[in-house]
Amino acid sequence: MTPPSIVVQPSTSLLDLELPAIWQHRELLYFLVWREVKVRYKQTALGVVWALLQPLMTMAIFTVIFGLLVKMPSDGLPFPLFAYAALLPWTYFSEAMSRSSVSLVGDAQLIRKVYFPRLIMPLSAVASPAVDFGLAFVLLLGMMTWYGVNPTWGIVLLPAFLLLALITALAVGLWLSALNVRYRDVRHTIPFLTQCWMYASPVVYPVSIVPEGWRTLYAINPMVGVIEGFRWGLLGNESPDVGVIAVSTMVIIGLLIGGLIFFKRMEQTFADVI
Repeated sequence: MTPPSIVVQPSTSLLDLELPAIWQHRELLYFLVWREVKVRYKQTALGVVWALLQPLMTMAIFTVIFGLLVKMPSDGLPFPLFAYAALLPWTYFSEAMSRSSVSLVGDAQLIRKVYFPRLIMPLSAVASPAVDFGLAFVLLLGMMTWYGVNPTWGIVLLPAFLLLALITALAVGLWLSALNVRYRDVRHTIPFLTQCWMYASPVVYPVSIVPEGWRTLYAINPMVGVIEGFRWGLLGNESPDVGVIAVSTMVIIGLLIGGLIFFKRMEQTFADVI
């Protein structure tokens, strides 16, 4: 009896996300996420403390420069808490975007030898920094207790804003990872892009200082809505700018759809070019 054969061929549809195949390979997705976490802390002296040091030290620098010297407004909140609440989603996004952008090239040997949905690579890269986010979030709760700031009902929306940050990182990662396969110098632009993007986002300043006539244009930056919503949902100092969040959300959806189409189009040549 002839054994059954399996023919592996690229999808003919740019919108076919191979969701059943991704579910079938969920153990691979779990393994890649766990591998990212272990590699990050393997043979380190401080271990998971590194997840706290980056946002904590950045918060201290921003507090001295922008809080004490520049006197940047913080919507009536203690500046360390104001900055740290924005640094949490931003740090997650920047780490997830950076890892997903180089995920395909980093596992070139795996891509050349084994079939699996290539979308798993950027998916695992954006999921692994969530561990660092969870650890840093515990410190944020401690800061809120220290400053006497109680969470409001908006905290139930935090998972939604975190999901928006994940989708944004995935969307940008899809574009950059596919481009990085063909043009390896893309990875050199990522640190510069991340630095510029941070200062274009309301991390060290509130959205309220942006003139109302410019806020719609400003909200084209997808992280504006994520940070504004996250800060409001956690600290609840004043009502968020719903228009800003809505515009950023629409941009995120557009980025994701475009990224998926571009990724699927380039996917057919990954094994040959990489």
